[in-house]
Amino acid sequence: MATRPPIADDEWYHCYNRGVDKRLVFMDERDCERFLLLLFLCNDTDSRVDLRELEHIHTLETFLARREYVRGAPLVEIGAYALMQNHIHIILKQYEENGIGLFMQKVFTGYTMYFNKKCARTGALFAGSYKSKHISKDDYFKQAIQYVLLNPIELFEPNWKKGVGNIRAIEKRLREYRYSSLPDFFGRKRPEAQITGDIRSEYFDSVPSLGRMLAEAQAYYRENAKYLER
Repeated sequence: MATRPPIADDEWYHCYNRGVDKRLVFMDERDCERFLLLLFLCNDTDSRVDLRELEHIHTLETFLARREYVRGAPLVEIGAYALMQNHIHIILKQYEENGIGLFMQKVFTGYTMYFNKKCARTGALFAGSYKSKHISKDDYFKQAIQYVLLNPIELFEPNWKKGVGNIRAIEKRLREYRYSSLPDFFGRKRPEAQITGDIRSEYFDSVPSLGRMLAEAQAYYRENAKYLER
């Protein structure tokens, strides 16, 4: 069994996981909404929310509207995230020892309980423990943020990583996709903005436009398509 390298405090990590046997883990919008709600609720050292209380609460907006919620100290800072149909990407930094491990355990256990009850199934939903890659440099951090934020393009443009697609159409679809932190990165006001920290002012001298990010990514894929397909 592989041993996970130690995770250091105050360092960024690209964390990801996928459904067992590559199965779908998000069947509909309600599933995505529940996962976002858990990203918010589980990032709390003092969290006392009973998941049974969430049976009739399906969105973060509904949760915040129905009750006053005082949060404790966070376990992690969430830099970016993206939900795909069968996998998840999250960029995290822990504030204390085992903060990322505890946070991920709470999120994935809570979501698996919800999903199994909804679908009348038992057993593991995700392919083992989450995977992580240490983000050791600022340039790598910016690349990882861009990779995660642009990941949902594959949901509506499957040939994106071959350098294919209309940039304007892709930008429109990407801005409309609600289950990543891209809207929050570009300053959109919505309840889900409370899930992530403000990484822009700390790590970006100037925030690139989405159009520029897309054009640069597409140029990279076009130039390297023959290597990436191997």
